[in-house]
Amino acid sequence: MKTLLDFIPILLFFAAYKLHDTFGISKDEAIYFATPVLMAATVAQMAIIYWIDKKLTTMHKITLGMILVFGGITLLLHDKRFIMWKPTVLYAGMAIALAVAVWGMKINFLKSMLGSQLELPDPVWHKLNIAWIGYTLFMAISNGYVAAYFSEDAWANFKLWGYVFPLAFLIGQGLYISPYLKGDSTPEEPPKP
Repeated sequence: MKTLLDFIPILLFFAAYKLHDTFGISKDEAIYFATPVLMAATVAQMAIIYWIDKKLTTMHKITLGMILVFGGITLLLHDKRFIMWKPTVLYAGMAIALAVAVWGMKINFLKSMLGSQLELPDPVWHKLNIAWIGYTLFMAISNGYVAAYFSEDAWANFKLWGYVFPLAFLIGQGLYISPYLKGDSTPEEPPKP
């Protein structure tokens, strides 16, 4: 459900962008029409998450803040580069923070944030942290490449269809940790085929 909830602001942004002419908005102004839709949808998404969980995670707060700041700057300066580069900045910041924490400070942020919800062996937490560094770096580079070298329309398409990367990563992560999740017993090592 939460993954679906994460998808809704992107879907609404894409719909607003693609349906701009239905609302009498020119193609040149489409991104400025879709950006406030993304901002409002993200605020609504966070309100729903807060209503369900009675809290927002640090990642939720950072995402909300960045969308509001970058979206606001995009609208204020009438410069689409800010909203287009927001995912690159967010993902690169996450990759750097996770890398500095694990290799510089010897802290596993994933375990710190999720350790109360998941009991996993330390080597598994370490591998997950490395996977998240790789994933966020891949997403930062992918968005940056599309934003820099492709049209605004191609970037908007990438925002929607590129969502397959987070879904694939989350499914892969779930498959990786599933042998360690609480059941009758928690294995120290995954079962051998």
